[in-house]
Amino acid sequence: MNENGFAESSRSGPLRVGERIQLTDAKGKLHTITLTAGATWQGHKGHISHDEIIGSSEGSILLSTLGAPYFYQRPLLEDFVLSMPRGATIVYPKDAAEIIAFGDIHSGDHVLEAGVGSGALTISLLRAVGSSGRVLSIERREDFGAIAAKNISLFFGSAHPAWELQINSFQDAVLTEKFDRVVLDMLAPWDCIEITAQILRPGGVFIGYVTTTTQLSRLVEALRANTLFTEPESWESLHRPWHVESLSVRPEHRMISHTGFLVRSRRVADGVSAMRKRRRPSKPDEEDLLDQE
Repeated sequence: MNENGFAESSRSGPLRVGERIQLTDAKGKLHTITLTAGATWQGHKGHISHDEIIGSSEGSILLSTLGAPYFYQRPLLEDFVLSMPRGATIVYPKDAAEIIAFGDIHSGDHVLEAGVGSGALTISLLRAVGSSGRVLSIERREDFGAIAAKNISLFFGSAHPAWELQINSFQDAVLTEKFDRVVLDMLAPWDCIEITAQILRPGGVFIGYVTTTTQLSRLVEALRANTLFTEPESWESLHRPWHVESLSVRPEHRMISHTGFLVRSRRVADGVSAMRKRRRPSKPDEEDLLDQE
């Protein structure tokens, strides 16, 4: 517990009623359950009493009523996010991790997030800022906001004290403070660059998450056109597992490839124009030269 009486996580100690755990059978198949006193989980390989798990240590093995072994432990953030109820496409853990790392989001930061979706990125942001920070999420759709709120409470065990949700468009949201970081996950983030410049403190970091090359181009050019932002950087991340079995070492046949593009820029001080890279003018092609003759 922190000074506000909020348990930011229950990642240690005996397993308790209300916690979510993962059961893994001998073939690696996962089952996620919420521990409930007196309840029984029913599987194809027998039943397991929740009471036998409650109070025990994670990382243990329990036999079902048919003698099948099940390994159980608390799910990781990745496990929770990929299995939680969705209202919108989630920000995948690989992208959320890069937003936290390359956005330099840490304890005590005040972060504005526009486009809450199902709350996947919000959970990562809340873990990064802690109860001493603040995350303001703006979401146009009330149903998405409700799903996100439920997922956040389920993950943390209760409503997080650092989180606030506004059901509104970004352009109409009530914003009365400066933020350390602004993360936009929306269809047309280039329309919100002017507002972002007003609410992001000098030195603050902007992160944009878009899925198509057309969105990427428009966002980058909008940032370049605004002299209060540094030259934007853009990239994507690919997650490729490897198969390692004795001397057989090769990439897996399946991977998490493109999910989205990340764009990063920083706010310069008021009254300062951000420097831009000098670019060579593109050479005219043959058709352009013929048109000039």
